[in-house]
Amino acid sequence: MKEKAETKLTGYLKIVEKEKKVVEDRIKKSLVGRKPESLYSPGYYVVETGGKRLRPMLILLSAKAAGGSFKDAYNAAAAVELMHNFTLVHDDIMDNAGKRRNRPTLHVKYDLSTAILAGDSLLSIAYELLIKDCNHNAAEILNAFNSGLIEVCEGQSLDKEFETRKDVTVKEYYVMIQKKTAALIETCCRIGGLLGRGSKEVVKALADFGKYAGLAFQIQDDLLDITGDEKEFGKICGGDLVEGKKTYLFLAALSKAKGNDKKKLLDVIKNKGIERKDIQTYKELYEKLGVLKDAKKEILRLSNVALKKIELLPNQEDREIFYELASSLINRNK
Repeated sequence: MKEKAETKLTGYLKIVEKEKKVVEDRIKKSLVGRKPESLYSPGYYVVETGGKRLRPMLILLSAKAAGGSFKDAYNAAAAVELMHNFTLVHDDIMDNAGKRRNRPTLHVKYDLSTAILAGDSLLSIAYELLIKDCNHNAAEILNAFNSGLIEVCEGQSLDKEFETRKDVTVKEYYVMIQKKTAALIETCCRIGGLLGRGSKEVVKALADFGKYAGLAFQIQDDLLDITGDEKEFGKICGGDLVEGKKTYLFLAALSKAKGNDKKKLLDVIKNKGIERKDIQTYKELYEKLGVLKDAKKEILRLSNVALKKIELLPNQEDREIFYELASSLINRNK
């Protein structure tokens, strides 16, 4: 049974790697040769490092699962990745982040004005690419893309709002990550389903998978921030605490803590973060309060909900690929 499972995973990984190269080429070609170079060279800098390319893969796999083929969605896959990078460029500016994927962020590498304009150009080219694949139900596909983008903006706005609030709840946090993270993953699955000309039921099943997988993905990201390996994760472990971010772990801990433990957590809000030397102290506090275990349980719960949604997919092979995808998301280390 184990060998069979490993064979399926190997097959899935081969599919992903092969298709990722096609999309990667489409992304880079969309920026090469454009003028002025002062606009498009910074945009190329953003996308040239590659990355997981999770969102493009979701478009392609959803298109196939809905009854279409990968070739129906290559441009759309590149489009969502450009849109995603547009949001990252602007997020980095708002967060005053110095590094992304172990390299200087765009506004640090160039300057603020260049980063804003280059980010805007990535979004514009995303629409240009998306339209190329809209050979049917274009209005529905464009509406899904727009709705996803609006939700990402709303999620980012809530995230910024939470920075100045002392009374954020876990429930409110879920609303924020549903918009900021899960909405785009849901959008990818929905657009893929539409491009594959799936039935309303299949498109909804794929979108629902994306929503819950996206929530699990973000909580896993929160967990990795404090438990991951810095070299593999590509960020400072404990960075969320240093920056005073109100993550699932922090808010869950705050809701459970009492006495001096609660005071320590409230101090994080009061001081807008902690010093790096105190990261281990807070990690031990998280362990004491059981929120690391809580997060793992919640990631598993949300992943199981996501997998339940795709039972409607007609093809067994497609269902298995989504099972492997969900497994790779919750077991990742970066």
